[in-house]
Amino acid sequence: MTHKIIPSLLDSEKNFHFAQASSSIRKRSPKILHKKGDYLNKVFNFILSDSYMHPHLHPGEEKIEKMYLVDGAFALFLFDDKGEIEKTIVLEKGNNEFVEVPAFTWHTYVMLSQKAIIYETMEGKYDPDTWKKIASWAPIENSPEATKYLEMLKSKVKL
Repeated sequence: MTHKIIPSLLDSEKNFHFAQASSSIRKRSPKILHKKGDYLNKVFNFILSDSYMHPHLHPGEEKIEKMYLVDGAFALFLFDDKGEIEKTIVLEKGNNEFVEVPAFTWHTYVMLSQKAIIYETMEGKYDPDTWKKIASWAPIENSPEATKYLEMLKSKVKL
């Protein structure tokens, strides 16, 4: 199901951002659609399979993260305050293509395809000091432990 809320992407934009992701240490590249100071944040994330995003939460009642799968597949993990997995949601084309992450909810995601494109929106003015809180119970990005943690998360996905 295609959501009318999702802007269209050109093939050249996809190619550009996946090339950026390939050369990025984080293995992802954002295409930010909103302007600095906007209340509604809109971004396309181009993510490769070996990208690890540190589990985090968004503090603020309005910070409900909406994720629309554009291409590929990924698993969203929701955690309790101690880092135990509470729920795993698989998103894939032709099946489940949309999810909302409630505010104050620990989460991360792992790619289940070589490449994925996710369109994300969230309300609230962006402030790097208050936008998200990083989980102390998970490894930091680009650490040797992060690679092991990412593989462990992927092993928990039931397709």
